[in-house]
Parts: sequence; structure tokens; C-alpha cells
Amino acid sequence: MDDILELSHVNKSFKGFALDDVSFSLKKGYIMGFIGPNGAGKSTTIRCIMDLVHIDSGDVRLFGESFKNNIKALKQRIGFVYDQDVFFEELTVEKNKRVIAPFYERWDDDIFYRYIKEFDVPLDKKVKALSKGTKMKFALAVALSHHAELIIMDEPTSGLDPVFRKELLDVLLDVIQDENKAIFFSTHITTDLEKVADYITFILDGKILFSKEMEDLSEAYLLVKGPRSAESEIKAAHPISIKETSLGFEALMEGKEARELADQSNLHLERPNLDEIMYYLVKSNGINR
Repeated sequence: MDDILELSHVNKSFKGFALDDVSFSLKKGYIMGFIGPNGAGKSTTIRCIMDLVHIDSGDVRLFGESFKNNIKALKQRIGFVYDQDVFFEELTVEKNKRVIAPFYERWDDDIFYRYIKEFDVPLDKKVKALSKGTKMKFALAVALSHHAELIIMDEPTSGLDPVFRKELLDVLLDVIQDENKAIFFSTHITTDLEKVADYITFILDGKILFSKEMEDLSEAYLLVKGPRSAESEIKAAHPISIKETSLGFEALMEGKEARELADQSNLHLERPNLDEIMYYLVKSNGINR
């Protein structure tokens, strides 16, 4: 069993929003970035994985088992880092740890205190007195202290300074050296994912647009740039999306078609970054953000 996380045809309807036939899987030993604009369904999908909201249909499998069977036991194997306050604000870090630790059968104090020291989190301070970055470090220390095999992170780097974001990414790369573990990392800061992710899954308006290996994205999409005189030629080739620039135009196209077109014309090809892929796919789907 290689898949540590698998969603199959998951549907969940709310008033005004729905997850629609969401399917993707994550193997052991890999980091998956989960991207999409705000309101696309990232947090809702994570809440479905954690059974914090009940899905209408489909299945979520964790460690090869349907979460319907025994979500309580399966959650013991998950480290969850959430972009909201989940600790007892009036208690110190140390007292929070004493409350949390008994819930985990495999809690390891040595690992916890190692990360607390490494992250420079003050044990004697009340949680409410910690900065956002320090709270996130505490949450990560907790997630890593019970030998979790799957780390799920919901916007962990949002609002954090670049120095701590770099530290966090280094910790994730260190964790993933254990090939029995996997990390599912939801964020809108795509530059972080470009440094660490093996796979990217893109959700838009409750639907999965793609779930691909990071390396495959450079084959899948290319940016085509050229003068205005070539714009009609590009439009005839049905780009995913196109926009005018001060120098001419820029279009996102499927890789194969872009290369064929560039062979025949004087056009410039560039590998898009994740932000550019997101921007053009959102634009092509006519969703205003």
C-alpha cells in the first residue's frame, strides 16, 4: 500500500458552495502542495479529510483504510497544523502540552522538547502572548511529537515572515526523509511549494483541475510571449488564456501545442511558475477573485 491518503469522488454541498467529485491521492515519501485561490475549497477539503464535516458521498481513505471504519484510530497517525487558534489561550505552552499529550498513544516528550528548543518556543509563556509565528511553531512541534505518518497543514505559512517560512520548509524536508511519511500542504503562497513539493493538486470552485507531479507541470503548461502582430495566430491556436502586455501579449498554452507553434513562429516560450499557472487557469474559468 503506497497511498497514505486517497479521496475518491468526494462530494459535499453547502449553501452557495460545493465540493464536486474531488479525487486525488498522495503516496508515502512525498510532499503534496494543495493550491487554489481563496474560497476554492482547500480548507473544506481538509475538513472532510479530518472528518470535521461529514461528506455527502464518496470515500476518504487514510493509510489504506476508509475513514468511516475507525477515524479515531486513524487520527492518531495524523499531525494536523491548522491556521486557527486551537490551543488553550490562557494556559502556558508547557500546560497545553500536558493537556494534549495524553490524547496521543505514541506521544514522545523527547521529540517535543527537541523541536520546542529548535524553534525557540518559550514553555512558560501563555499561548495568547505568543506571536502568530511562534504559535505555528508550537503547533508544528505538537504535530511532529507523536510519530505522525501524515502531516496535514492548512495555510501554515500565511502571515509569517520569510525567515520562519524558510525554517519551516527545512523542517518539512527533514521530516520527509522518512519514506513512510507524507505531507499534505495547503497554501496560497506558491513560492514555498516550488521549493519543496513533489506533487501539486489544484482546486478551483470546488473541483480538482489537476493533480500532477511538479516536474510534469513544466511539460503540461508553457507561457507563450510575442508581439501584437502574432496575437491572432495565438488566438487561433486556442490558448488556455491570453492577456495583453505593454510589449505585446502573453498566453498560457498546453505544452505540446505551445512547442509546435513556437517551431513555426518567432515566439518566446517560458516555463510558468505556479502563480502564473493559477492566474491563467482562474482567468480561463471566468472566476473573478
